[in-house]
Amino acid sequence: MDAIVIHNVPFELKAENVLLKMHTTADSPFAESIEKLVAGAVAVANPKAVYKPAFIEEKGDNFVVIDGIRFASRVLRVNLAEIDRVFPYVITCGKELEEWSRPITDDFDSYCADIIKEMVLVSARQTIRTQMDRQYGLQNTSYMSPGSLEDWPITEQIPLFRLLGDVKEHIDVELKDSCLMLPIKSVSGIHFPKEGTFESCQLCSREKCPNRRAAYDENLCEQKYRLK
Repeated sequence: MDAIVIHNVPFELKAENVLLKMHTTADSPFAESIEKLVAGAVAVANPKAVYKPAFIEEKGDNFVVIDGIRFASRVLRVNLAEIDRVFPYVITCGKELEEWSRPITDDFDSYCADIIKEMVLVSARQTIRTQMDRQYGLQNTSYMSPGSLEDWPITEQIPLFRLLGDVKEHIDVELKDSCLMLPIKSVSGIHFPKEGTFESCQLCSREKCPNRRAAYDENLCEQKYRLK
């Protein structure tokens, strides 16, 4: 099935939320600068996404084959044990927002611009995930992203991009030799129906991670995923 390409993904960006994220208030001496940056970002932002329904054709002990493309991961294989259809995706804040931020040289404004790009990406990502769930009648869903676990390294970006076709042509996201994406504020992964809850953080023992969404569960690693 052809990939679904969406430009101008709806997003929400409000100055008060940026102020909150930056731990400051409307009466701060930085507020006016932040409000101007938000207004500038909203004027040019064009988040984009590409995704598609794809079907699992083969399952091994530590791999799955999706639409003819092999992905190597024990965790992904276990998570997809009872599933035959998944939804690979790439979502980006957009090249326009990246170009908007490039000339900003002031340290504070540059930091604020980085937060703004991240917030636009997070909002667009939620929009797309909600759209996928409604479009395909999905109830409980989760996702995995290449590079989020040692078991599924960032090099798995290569087959993921191949599965989605010409991602650069679709939404102007480029996969570098390092397997990082440009624009940097882009995310990729596989979205799938899942009973219960799953977060990659549950299988990651890294301490003091600022982006942790769930506690590390050593028993889950050993008992369900046999990672040790």
